[in-house]
Amino acid sequence: MKQSGINRINSIFIFSVVLMLTFSFVTNSSATNGYFAHGYSVKNKALGGAGTALPLDSLAASNNPAGMVFVGQRADFALSFFNPNREYTVTGAAPSTSGSLALGTVESDSEWFIIPSLGANWMLNENNSLGLSIYGNGGMNTDYDTATYAGGSSPTGVDLSQLFVVPSYAVKVHSGHSFGIGIIGAYQSFEVQGLEGFAGVSQDPDNLTNNGHDNSFGYGARIGYLGEVLPGLFFGASYQTKVYMNEFDDYAGLFAEDGDFDIPANWSAGLAYKPVPELTFVFDVQQIFYSDVDSIANDFSGFNTCYGTVMTTGSAKNSEQCLGGDEGIGFGWDDMTVYKFGVEWQSSPDWTWRAGYSYGEQPIPDSEVLFNIIAPGVIEEHVTAGFSKAIGNSQELNFALMYAFENEVSGPNPQDTSQTIELQMDQWEITVGYAWKF
Repeated sequence: MKQSGINRINSIFIFSVVLMLTFSFVTNSSATNGYFAHGYSVKNKALGGAGTALPLDSLAASNNPAGMVFVGQRADFALSFFNPNREYTVTGAAPSTSGSLALGTVESDSEWFIIPSLGANWMLNENNSLGLSIYGNGGMNTDYDTATYAGGSSPTGVDLSQLFVVPSYAVKVHSGHSFGIGIIGAYQSFEVQGLEGFAGVSQDPDNLTNNGHDNSFGYGARIGYLGEVLPGLFFGASYQTKVYMNEFDDYAGLFAEDGDFDIPANWSAGLAYKPVPELTFVFDVQQIFYSDVDSIANDFSGFNTCYGTVMTTGSAKNSEQCLGGDEGIGFGWDDMTVYKFGVEWQSSPDWTWRAGYSYGEQPIPDSEVLFNIIAPGVIEEHVTAGFSKAIGNSQELNFALMYAFENEVSGPNPQDTSQTIELQMDQWEITVGYAWKF
């Protein structure tokens, strides 16, 4: 057997072993742009999440599958150590109604999470590649050691994690231009606790809260283009469809449409400019369509319609605005547009340095703070840095550091307007990775 064939078999075997280890580490996280991660590969994380026009490793399909044909034969593995610090504060009048909250500040207990990512790319020939990218798309976790909502249990919070498995194909159609497609297989896990106080406005109160973790599977796709449009200037664009998930049956009384929780569509476009070979500037724009998923987008105003129907008819099943209904109460999130900037400098054949910044207006209106106590996706700004250290010709170590600046959103408690609720979060993330070129 030719040596290249042996190397390919060995690479597939090693990749399979690491794949099993990755799945064993999959855990829950709290992401940064709403509930999407700011970046997926360790290198893109260091660039503020940018990379639609700058493929750097076998996680490139997470941004733009067209880039996979430019990264060569390689495998990448990384672990992120993620530290979201989230809390809520209630001020104003002392509790006086069934919808009032206890005054004071409550911090979420769970503080550290491990998030793995893994990718591999095989060149079929110089113009065609097959890849596999595996990464946590996002998630949300809160764990308040208190009965937050009236009538609820302790602790209160949610535990949502999402995993994408993306086989991809990319082809060069002309020198410096390529197209790619990734087929997304998605898995998500969800649990919520402490919402018993909302049982009266749920169409299915037995499947509202405290039912342990439920699992959901689904599918979608991402397509992309990448090309050198002028000497040293690259343009990339990609679009990810909505990822259609099967329902969370154990939470059919919480999410709209009997437990439906699809993953929203999004697109990204970016530029990469190399004034000299050692220096690259990158800029991305990403838009996430949270408004297309009813469980995420429906606002709390439906509560009044639901409650009025319950008071009149005695049953939440008579109102589609009630929890679990086709128009059921959700988190009220808006669409989110994120701007990402990064710079990469190769100071020597062995060392490459990166830095980045991103900004996106957080998706939670001030009228929606009550439900978002358990889902406080309020982060807007990230600053990042990192490096790569080559080890010989076939290996490298990678590192990225991210800090998400503290941000707050405050608004009235819609069930007791004499109270104000403030949601607050800041984040740290450290990512270490290893790459093998085969």
